[in-house]
Amino acid sequence: MNWYKMAAEFTSLESCLEKHLPPKELEEVKRILYGKPVSKLELPEAALKLAEEGNFELAGYKFEVKEEQLRRPRIVRIGAVQNKIVLPTSAPLANQLSALHARIKEITETAALCGVNVICFQECWTMPFAFCTREKHPWTEFAESAEDGPTVKLCQELAKQHNMVIVSSILERDGVHQDKIYNTTVIISNNGSVLGKTRKNHIPRIGDFNESTYYMEGDTGHPVFQTQFGRIAVNICYGRHHPLNWLMYGVNGAEICFNPSATVGALSEPMWPIEARCASIANTYFTVAINRIGTEVFENEFTSGDGKPAHKDFGHFYGSSYVAAPDGSRTPGLSRVNDGLLVTEVDLNLCRQVKDKWCFQMTSRLDMYAKSLTEAIKPDYKQQIIHDEA
Repeated sequence: MNWYKMAAEFTSLESCLEKHLPPKELEEVKRILYGKPVSKLELPEAALKLAEEGNFELAGYKFEVKEEQLRRPRIVRIGAVQNKIVLPTSAPLANQLSALHARIKEITETAALCGVNVICFQECWTMPFAFCTREKHPWTEFAESAEDGPTVKLCQELAKQHNMVIVSSILERDGVHQDKIYNTTVIISNNGSVLGKTRKNHIPRIGDFNESTYYMEGDTGHPVFQTQFGRIAVNICYGRHHPLNWLMYGVNGAEICFNPSATVGALSEPMWPIEARCASIANTYFTVAINRIGTEVFENEFTSGDGKPAHKDFGHFYGSSYVAAPDGSRTPGLSRVNDGLLVTEVDLNLCRQVKDKWCFQMTSRLDMYAKSLTEAIKPDYKQQIIHDEA
C-alpha cells in the first residue's frame, strides 16, 4: 500500500491508540498528548439517529471548569463541521453548490438538536478546493457576495431558525470594489442578521497551495465579533502558521478563535495538532481547528512547480477537527476520513481563570515588541547581533 492510500484510509490517531494500548497506559498517553481529560457530552438520541442516517460522525465533549463565587458560568456549545464535497468536481457548478448547501443544512439541523450555540464550517465549504489547479474558470464562478449571496441567505435562515451564530467561510466577490475576490468568513448573528466579515490575512505560496492566483490578502485586520454567546474571531487556514495573527485576535478580546482550514496530510499533518492548541495556550482563548476531508480529483492535470509528475489531486484532506482550551487541554479529533460534527461545551470563564493563573497577558511586554517590530520593518534596519571579535 502506498503512503497516500494509507493516509487516506487511516481513521484517526485516537482509534489507533485505543486499539493498541492497555487502559492504564492509554490514560497516561492521553494525559501527555491532550492535557487534562475532557468528559463525554451526552447527546440526544434524535441527533445520533440523524447522524447515523446522514452518514457523518457525531461526537461531543465537555471541558471541566472551576465554579466561581462572583460570576455565573458562561456556558457555550460550539459546533465544528468537516465534510467532503458531495458531487464530483466535473458536475455542473449549480449542482455542486446545491448539494453542499443541502449537506450543511442537514448537519446544522443535527447541531441544533445538540444545543449548539455557535457553529463553524470549513474553509470555502461551498466549493471544491480548486485553488491548486491554477485554473481561473470555472472556479471563480463560485465567488459570491458576503452581504447577500446565496450562501449568506441560507445561513441567515438557519441562524434565525435555530437561534445559532453561524461562522461561514466562502470565496467572496466584492462587487462594490471592482469585483475583487477574497477568502472571507461571514459571521451571521443568531437573529439572522449579518454581523460582519473577516478576510484571510495570509495567503500560502507553497506547493499546490498557491492561492494568490485567486484572491487578495485580507484588509479587515483582526476583528472580534461580540455575539450573544461570547466574543469570537476567525483565523482563516494559513493564518494559523503566523503567531502574531493569533496574537492580535487575543489583543482584541477574542474568547473563541475559529480556524476553518483546508490542508492535506503530506504537507501539514504533524503541525495540525500543535498549532491551534499552542495558540489557545499563548493567547488564553478557546481555539476551534476545522479541516475538510476527502480527496478531490480534477479533470485536468496540474503541477506543483517542484519537478514532480503532474497530478489530478493534491492529496488527502485529513479532517481531525478539534477544540483546544486555554489551560492546554483539548478534545480528541474527529475522523480523518469521515464527515463529522464535533460538539464541545465550554465555559468562557475559563479564559480569565487561566489568565489569572499563568499571567501571560500581564507579562507579555507588547510595548517592547511594538518598538522592536517598528524598527525591524525599516529599510535600514540593523539586526541586534553581538559578534565575537576574537
